[in-house]
Amino acid sequence: MKQNDLRNAALVALLLNLGFFFVEFGVARAIGSVALFADSVDFLEDCGVNLLLVLALRWGMAARARAGMVMAGLILLPSFATLAQAIAKVWHPSVPNPAWLSLTGLAAMAVNATAALVLARHRHSGGSIARAAFLSARNDVLANAAIILAGAVSAYLWHSLWPDLIAGIAIGAMNLDAAGEVWAAARAERTG
Repeated sequence: MKQNDLRNAALVALLLNLGFFFVEFGVARAIGSVALFADSVDFLEDCGVNLLLVLALRWGMAARARAGMVMAGLILLPSFATLAQAIAKVWHPSVPNPAWLSLTGLAAMAVNATAALVLARHRHSGGSIARAAFLSARNDVLANAAIILAGAVSAYLWHSLWPDLIAGIAIGAMNLDAAGEVWAAARAERTG
């Protein structure tokens, strides 16, 4: 029963992330936002995390630990995509629409908070992959707060590409930290 609950939670999180990836990616492209681009790629990465979680539930602990190590690598992908987008943005500077930036960040926060709440009760019982799914959703709520703030700063204090760019780079840095946590949990599972 506990495994079915975790599988169902991961499926809900997967569908939420997949659905909002398309929304956020579309808005990111339309307004030229590095932060929304970084977060949309992160939604796609979260789909992979939750899909792997659903598949790995039937595997033994050693196989799950290896999958957790692979997942740590996947969590790095949004960081690299964000770096590439940030470099492109510096070469072709433009200020994303602050209202769309903040509103999209708020909607993304609602999606990520829902996914985090669905996964929260399983974060300690499902191994490193369940922990990866929860940490990813939790960190994304913080990233969305940064996106909302970047939109507000751009609208009211500093009409510049920098608030968006800084938020995007911060999202990439949070993904690096989460990858390290998942790697450490997977290694502990593998050796312990």
